[in-house]
Amino acid sequence: MADLRASSPTAWRTVDIVVAAVIAVAFGVVFWAWNALWAATSPAFAALPAAQYLISGVWLIPAVLGGLVIRKPGAALFCELLAAIVSALIGSQWGLDTVVSGVVQGGGAEIVFLLFRYQNWSLPVAALAGLASAAAAWVHDMIVYYPDLGLGGWAVFAPFYLVSAAVIAGIGSYYLVRSLAQTGVLASFPSGRTQSRI
Repeated sequence: MADLRASSPTAWRTVDIVVAAVIAVAFGVVFWAWNALWAATSPAFAALPAAQYLISGVWLIPAVLGGLVIRKPGAALFCELLAAIVSALIGSQWGLDTVVSGVVQGGGAEIVFLLFRYQNWSLPVAALAGLASAAAAWVHDMIVYYPDLGLGGWAVFAPFYLVSAAVIAGIGSYYLVRSLAQTGVLASFPSGRTQSRI
């Protein structure tokens, strides 16, 4: 008798878990490298620290990419959180708050995919998922790392977060999925079989 759970479009298959974990672990290593780049480039942004967030979108990629590839509830949150955990274990200058950031950022993207009922994987939705991830990260970061700036100071950071998220995490992840689909590596996923329509 067929396993009805396995046939459900929202049920996770073994291949979903494995690929989501691969995406997350790979980006956990990327995060570690990006953390070092962030620290190294900080002096260049001393005049306007907020501008450094133009490169922050890389930290949001697993949430958007994971959602677009796996197309299952929880994929965005799973990928972002696991990537953050890997980054923290390797060594992050933000310690355990890295994991909190993973929950916040992954949750932001997850909400967007949920609002579209995990059925719309278009470029605008990918960009919106990146923006939502950044908005959640912005709220977290302003409260935790810049509490003394107040709303006026926080507002300066917002455009840099959002531009980076839309371009790098949103648009970047969308076209990365299209490129991967064309190679055939996503053949086991709807994202690999509908690359011309995503």
